[in-house]
Amino acid sequence: MQETLTLWEQFKEREDIEIVISDLVIREISRCSEPKLSFLLSKLAELNYTMVELSEEEKNLADTYLDNGVLREKSLDDLTHIAIATLNHSRYIISWNFKHFVNPKTIKAVNAINLSLNLSQVDIFPPSMMLGGF
Repeated sequence: MQETLTLWEQFKEREDIEIVISDLVIREISRCSEPKLSFLLSKLAELNYTMVELSEEEKNLADTYLDNGVLREKSLDDLTHIAIATLNHSRYIISWNFKHFVNPKTIKAVNAINLSLNLSQVDIFPPSMMLGGF
């Protein structure tokens, strides 16, 4: 948790990076119970970020990832996060989901599909890998 809070502080201090958050992230946060919900919302309020809403194009790309076996259907939200990041030209995704997201197999499969579709590459890292390195 300390690494996450340290990274958060770095985000607040850096004006040269753009933070993109989707409405899917907000929906996921809203499922948390108190006091975690209030904590996460208060931390989010400290950041300057761009909010993006899920588009049909992003849904279609997530389906393409699914159809190509990147992850299973139960992980469609995870694939949607990746599609949102890809189509909004985000270079990095920071995730705490080591089972599906922060996984070399997933990253390689996503980027192979992105390359075949002439889309940008995306890297997926845990908070600890991003400390001071973006």
